[in-house]
Amino acid sequence: MTTPFLKICGITRLEDAQGAIQWGATALGFVLWPESPRRVAVETVAAIVAQLPSSVLTVGVFVNESSDEVARVMTETKLTAVQLHGDETLLYAASLPWPILRSVTLETADSVTATWPSSTTLLLDAADPERRGGTGRRVDWTRAAAIARTRRVVLAGGLTPENVAAGIVAVRPYGVDVSSGVEDAPGVKNAKKVAQFLTIARKAMSDWNLVLEQ
Repeated sequence: MTTPFLKICGITRLEDAQGAIQWGATALGFVLWPESPRRVAVETVAAIVAQLPSSVLTVGVFVNESSDEVARVMTETKLTAVQLHGDETLLYAASLPWPILRSVTLETADSVTATWPSSTTLLLDAADPERRGGTGRRVDWTRAAAIARTRRVVLAGGLTPENVAAGIVAVRPYGVDVSSGVEDAPGVKNAKKVAQFLTIARKAMSDWNLVLEQ
């Protein structure tokens, strides 16, 4: 059975990162888009990442940033993957020597899947051209499931400890990603909600994987 992809995004504090890892997070997201309420300084990201185990995927979230700036930030912070949350092209992504998570919405998924390689991991989030993510709005799970049957999909958008198991059962994603659903305020995680989310999500992913292997 493979290790589930369980991502807590919008990390701004070391204690939140360490708490998430303690409860089983396998990936952490750091938002480096200046317009986000969860935006975190490059120096802070570097300081947090330096104290995390190398086994955890650390993801820099960027929106329509220049590739040179992305490369500078990734090198300085030692983050290990790039999440593209804007209108970046495949050519743009190919210029970056890090694993890529491509954020899509139900509205943009068709165009991305038609042009991006099948190996690309898609992060399926709710559409919001201004906030770009962390809106707390849920995607249509039926439509998301159709995409997940053909591509490796990380389900995001409106997930909470209360609905993540149902989302996993409905969509059968490669993994899940949560931000606002486990927060007290933007960028400030609620330790109890994080623990609940990860415990429930890990069990649901494990149960599904066991079914697949029978």
